Amino acid sequence: MRVNNRDRQHPPRHWTESAAWQQRMAAVLGRHMLIKAVGTTLFISVFFVAYFHLLRNPAYPATVMPTTWLDRAIPFEPLTLPIYLSLWLYVSLPPALLWNRRELLEYGMAIGLTCLTGLSIFYFWPTLVPEPDIDWASYPSVAFLKGMDATGNASPSLHVATAVFSAMWMHLLLRRYQAPTWLAALNWLWCAAIIYSTLSTRQHVVVDVLSGAVLGALGAYLSARWCQPAGLSVEAPNRTRAAPEVE
Repeated sequence: MRVNNRDRQHPPRHWTESAAWQQRMAAVLGRHMLIKAVGTTLFISVFFVAYFHLLRNPAYPATVMPTTWLDRAIPFEPLTLPIYLSLWLYVSLPPALLWNRRELLEYGMAIGLTCLTGLSIFYFWPTLVPEPDIDWASYPSVAFLKGMDATGNASPSLHVATAVFSAMWMHLLLRRYQAPTWLAALNWLWCAAIIYSTLSTRQHVVVDVLSGAVLGALGAYLSARWCQPAGLSVEAPNRTRAAPEVE
């Protein structure tokens, strides 16, 4: 029986085996574009509504998170603000590289549960970042961020959690499409830069970052094992075996 390309459950055999990685990724980027764009936008919008509600209406007294020697060693760097804000582009990349609607649904549920875990912690244990000795009026761009995203909802850092979650899924997806090593390295470099920016903009402290990284890594690992799409595995990839087709 002939199967329409858009109804396939897995990437087609011919480009899995022979096509260049650019062709593989271009092929998947063109699939379900409206669903991916609208779904990502709605997800981020719903997240922000819940996040800012908890930020402005804490249910319990907030705990101020402790600082460490590493917090004091990392200088305040307002120029890293664009890297901090680039998270919202970064988190849109993994869903853009998913093949079908089932994968998109499962991915959305997985990252949604990860964020819900963090938001639940914010509800039952509100936390604050200690106020640094900085004149925010001298740094209007960062001051604007501080005005929007106050020092609450600190630990675990969901900025870090979603960055780590996205980085791990991007790593697996880049392996699926046999992308070059430099692209995988760039993925992790972008993730590391986002994590660093949460500290250098004084949005979080190290304790927040570590707890957020654990949450994101655990969510990504468990979801990748649970979803197990064809050609996507937490184990070492087999580059000689093509993904199966739907009969």
